[in-house]
Amino acid sequence: MDGSADSFRNSTAIATGATTSYTSSSMFSNYPLISALLAFAIAQSSKLIASWYKEERWDLKQLIASGGMPSSHSATVTALAVAIGLQEGFGGSSFAVALVLALVVMYDATGVRLHAGRQAEVLNQIVCELPSEHPLAETRPLRELLGHTPPQVVAGATLGFVTATISHFICGSPVPS
Repeated sequence: MDGSADSFRNSTAIATGATTSYTSSSMFSNYPLISALLAFAIAQSSKLIASWYKEERWDLKQLIASGGMPSSHSATVTALAVAIGLQEGFGGSSFAVALVLALVVMYDATGVRLHAGRQAEVLNQIVCELPSEHPLAETRPLRELLGHTPPQVVAGATLGFVTATISHFICGSPVPS
C-alpha cells in the first residue's frame, strides 16, 4: 500500500475521531473468542464424560453431538456475551449484539429445536410401525436429540457465565473505562 493511502486513512481517522489499535490483533489473544471456545469445549467434554459414566464406554460422537446437558450452544453464546461485556463494557453495541444473539440461540434451543426433536421421535415411531413392504419402512431414523430443555439451557448459560468470568480474571483482560 502506498503512503498516500496511509495518510488518507490516518486523516480520515483523525477527522472522525476513530482510532483503531492493531497491537493485539492475534486471534489467540482474543479474550471473548477464547472464552466462547473454552465454554463450548467444557460443555461438550462434560457430555462425553457423562456418556462414559452412564454407558461405561467412550462415545466420541458426543464431542460434536447436539442436545443434552449442558447446552453447549448456550454456554458458547453466553460466554461470548459476558466476555464482551467484561472487556468492552455492558453499555456498548458489541455487548448488545452478543446479548441478542445469545437470547435468540437459547430461545431457539428450547423452542424450535426441542420441538423438532420431539416431532422426530413421533415420526421415527410411525416409521417403525409401518409394514416392511412400505416404501418408507427402510428409511434412516431422524435425529431426535436436537434441542434442549430449559434446565439444560440454564446449565449451559451458567457454564458460559462462569467460564467467561474466570477467564477474565486469569487473562487479566482490561476493565472498560
